[in-house]
Amino acid sequence: MSRTVTPWSERALAELRSAGYRRGAARLAVIGFLDEQPCCLGAQQIHDELRRHGTPVGLATVYRVLDTLAQKGLLQRLDLGDGVTRFEPVRTDDDHHHHLVCDGCGKVESFADERLETVIRDVEERSGYAVAAHEVVLRGACTACR
Repeated sequence: MSRTVTPWSERALAELRSAGYRRGAARLAVIGFLDEQPCCLGAQQIHDELRRHGTPVGLATVYRVLDTLAQKGLLQRLDLGDGVTRFEPVRTDDDHHHHLVCDGCGKVESFADERLETVIRDVEERSGYAVAAHEVVLRGACTACR
């Protein structure tokens, strides 16, 4: 797997370094892998994919790295209602997306919609709330399961 450095992975590594974390191989592998993903994944999926690509990392290590990144505000934890906690990098607003979940096969896909974001900003303005974060999950049946 080729790894490219992006602003998210640079920020993650810099924040961990400034907090005193060493630059371990497993941490680098998890951060690099997460940085390449278009959508959220569970710890087991991350572990399995890293091992499939020849990166020897333990599941407990994956969980520790994910917990650390989430505590630092670098990862968002997502509960899509199926009992699996998923994680994805907290990126810029330009990369913000939501999720479609198939109740049949469990497939998760991301979607972005500027009109939805506009409506959420309008609700924020009308309500007086300062919305720090939001997540929209649409559930149903994918084309393969219909």
